[in-house]
Amino acid sequence: MAAGLYRNRGKRERVKVSKEGWKTARKMLSYLLPYKWLYIFGIVFLVLSAVTSLGFPYILGELVNSATGDSDFVLERIDEIAILLIAVVLAQGIFSFLRVYTFSVVTQRSMADIRQDLYQRLLFLPLFFFEQRRVGELTSRITADVQQLQNVLSTTLAEFFRQIASLVGGIVIILVSTPRLALFMLAIFPPLVIIGAIFGRFIRRHSKKTQDDLAETNVVLEESLHNISVVKAFTNELFEIKRYRTALGNVVRNAIRTDTSRGLLITFIIVSLFGSFVAVIWYGGHMVMDGAIEIGDLFAFILYMAFIGGSLGGLPTVYGDILKAVGATERLKEILDEAPESDPAKEQEFDLVTVAGEVQYAQVHFTYPSRPESEVLQGINLHIPAGAKVALAGSSGAGKSTIVQLLLRFYEANRGRISIDGKPLEAYSLNTLRQLIGVVPQEVILFGGSIRENIAYGNLNASEAAVREAARKANALDFIEDFPEGMDTVVGERGVKLSGGQRQRLAIARAILKDPKILILDEATSSLDAESESLVQEALDRLMENRTTLIIAHRLGTIRNVDRIYVLSEGQIVESGTHTELAMQKDGLYSKLVQLQLQAD
Repeated sequence: MAAGLYRNRGKRERVKVSKEGWKTARKMLSYLLPYKWLYIFGIVFLVLSAVTSLGFPYILGELVNSATGDSDFVLERIDEIAILLIAVVLAQGIFSFLRVYTFSVVTQRSMADIRQDLYQRLLFLPLFFFEQRRVGELTSRITADVQQLQNVLSTTLAEFFRQIASLVGGIVIILVSTPRLALFMLAIFPPLVIIGAIFGRFIRRHSKKTQDDLAETNVVLEESLHNISVVKAFTNELFEIKRYRTALGNVVRNAIRTDTSRGLLITFIIVSLFGSFVAVIWYGGHMVMDGAIEIGDLFAFILYMAFIGGSLGGLPTVYGDILKAVGATERLKEILDEAPESDPAKEQEFDLVTVAGEVQYAQVHFTYPSRPESEVLQGINLHIPAGAKVALAGSSGAGKSTIVQLLLRFYEANRGRISIDGKPLEAYSLNTLRQLIGVVPQEVILFGGSIRENIAYGNLNASEAAVREAARKANALDFIEDFPEGMDTVVGERGVKLSGGQRQRLAIARAILKDPKILILDEATSSLDAESESLVQEALDRLMENRTTLIIAHRLGTIRNVDRIYVLSEGQIVESGTHTELAMQKDGLYSKLVQLQLQAD
């Protein structure tokens, strides 16, 4: 899986921004539509800011001409021109603030909409999607890639338009006011632009590589911290440090290469711009001496030249940031275009009270999408009467967990039929189907909030009294009340502050609160001590009352009292019967498994 991920990442690095990429970027801009009028106001303020900015050098030049007595401006007195300049500066400041504020409001709200849609789409994607992705990579998409798009929409795009306006407006003004000096300057600039564009392409390519490498460091960081207990148990701290150092090394190398190129570009721009200033001032000085232009006109021209040079120097970087954001939108679109879980009965709802909970598997075949060469289930036939307790036994990899995953429709069977109360699973909406089923896993995963929040996850509308009653039935209320904060006790990341038995009882309480018709138990007592096992087993017995129960058996001694045991081997049911019946078959697989466990004990 990891190798496949790295191959996919490599492919992304080689992708150039194509027409399709720009179409994708335009599609992402549709998130601005709900705020289009506010964004239009921002553009208006941007234009006004650019206009006042372009008018400033001209008026300042007239101020200089007025000081020398050569001004033919509308306002002749130097004090009046100075007041006008102050008014222009104040207006520019106000327009700039309003531009930044309006763009910020629009961008923050639209990016929140994108994040919400991405998160919503992720939650509704099928399970096999997450088998092919790492959590760190997906987190990076919602954080880093959206942040790039946000930066572009809030500042970079506005800066791009402002620089274009300064560039075009400045050139038009100097061509009209001082054409001879303007043509001299324009003869110098084209080579500088070409060299800057070459540098810009190199910088963009390595900036994208740095971004992807940085995402890889996030993957390493999240994996090691999420599994910190495993890292410590295997004393692999130094290995993880080395893995993170290697990932950081890739980031540093590419970042240094990118920043070196950016430094060379900046050096080139500084040298070329100052050299151009010297050349233009030298040429303009001769024109002033010849009486071709006034000193104020030369002063204004130099300011316009600074505007034009600054715009030309900044455009490659700004355009590079825009291209990076376009690349980010392509990666975001990959998630938004993923097909959600298929739900043909989405609009159809069932009265859950009327469901009895009879489960039937008929000639079910299944192959995991990630392993198409290996058929995991081969013609499974399985009947669980309503209210019955059935166990699945067999060695690891026999297909026990897969049977459960198909019942929850985490995956779809390739062939055959699975039904509840005679109706195929597809007849139930996914929401209804999964409301019918409760799961108590072997490895309980809790959220990092309070005990109350974790129990109430089984029924978000449950009252406080119902939550407490569920905890009591799960034999959890006593240890909960022993905590100083009681139900408000924070369990920590994945429930690390609780023991295994405590976590199991919270999972049982959560299932009790859900009150499912069908219960799935993944041998919830297999890793507990004797005292915890007794409490958990007592809670499970209460939970299983009057429910169809499917148990994935790891310790065969715990399923002696179920109604029927199905023994699986290599994706097929090879034996079925009660514990007594199967144990008496001396050459049977179940009997051999029992003997092996007795010897191990």
